[in-house]
Amino acid sequence: MSRSLTLAELHERLRESLALEAVVLVPEHAPALPPEAADGAVPNLVGHLNLIQANRVQVLGKTELAYWNGLGGTVRARLLDTLFNDELCGLIVSDGQPVPDDIRARAAERRVPLLTTPLKCEHIISTIRHELGRALAARIVLHGVFLNVLGVGVLLAGASNVGKSELALELISRGHSLVADDAPEFSRPAPDTVEGSAPPMIKDFLEVSGLGILNIRAMYGDAAIRHRKQLELIIQLEPLTTALSEQLDRLHDNFSEREVLGVPVTTMTLPVAPGRNLAVMVEAAVRNFLLSHHGYHAVEELMQRQEQAMGRESE
Repeated sequence: MSRSLTLAELHERLRESLALEAVVLVPEHAPALPPEAADGAVPNLVGHLNLIQANRVQVLGKTELAYWNGLGGTVRARLLDTLFNDELCGLIVSDGQPVPDDIRARAAERRVPLLTTPLKCEHIISTIRHELGRALAARIVLHGVFLNVLGVGVLLAGASNVGKSELALELISRGHSLVADDAPEFSRPAPDTVEGSAPPMIKDFLEVSGLGILNIRAMYGDAAIRHRKQLELIIQLEPLTTALSEQLDRLHDNFSEREVLGVPVTTMTLPVAPGRNLAVMVEAAVRNFLLSHHGYHAVEELMQRQEQAMGRESE
């Protein structure tokens, strides 16, 4: 799932932080910037004035305007047609530079958004790229409760009524924090990173059977809520059955991988049974996950000890 965004919407989001002023802006006619493709390809969205590999939002600073103003009338008229092609989504004039009359007139004629700012060109480009990276990244909703446990983004997944919300509530009471309940939304802001957050409608809320809807921020304070977090571990809660018990490896950590938006994410199965302290087990699973990322595996050390013991016995 991808989203669309226009320069008019960016103006609304970044108007104060980038000191953006609208010269030409008709929101209902502002063309949408193309989202990230399914294969992760992203078109040239914003950058310095480029008439060969055109950016969808062209930024004109001192250098670009000096070049533009130095052109002869015939060449400038031809390049004006090139600049205002069908894929242009908007223009930003930076560094407090005046807008050339021909660019202003053509933008008004075509109803292409035209903004100005006193800030430096490079700062404008980097800030907008960062915002677009978040807003236009491919997105997906995964069922479960997304938490920050010991600094690790953990998605508790599993069938309904398996106890995800009750486990999340216990983890929150132990000092961990909630990102999103039920329908966390995940995006890929970078090629190797998946990040999750709560849709605005359900932010701060956790639904627990028998208790109803709880406002975690109101109950536990701001520290119990995280706005967003990188997804690093998926813990699949499964009722403990004979079949599941036979599938699980008693020695190894049962880590595997699952692709989320094309990024491999570590996954493990945690059996659910009466009497098991799942909060403690989740904390232990996260600590074990962190150790494995540092190259330590308990089963390898155990095997080394066994080999050393067998070697001493054979002497």
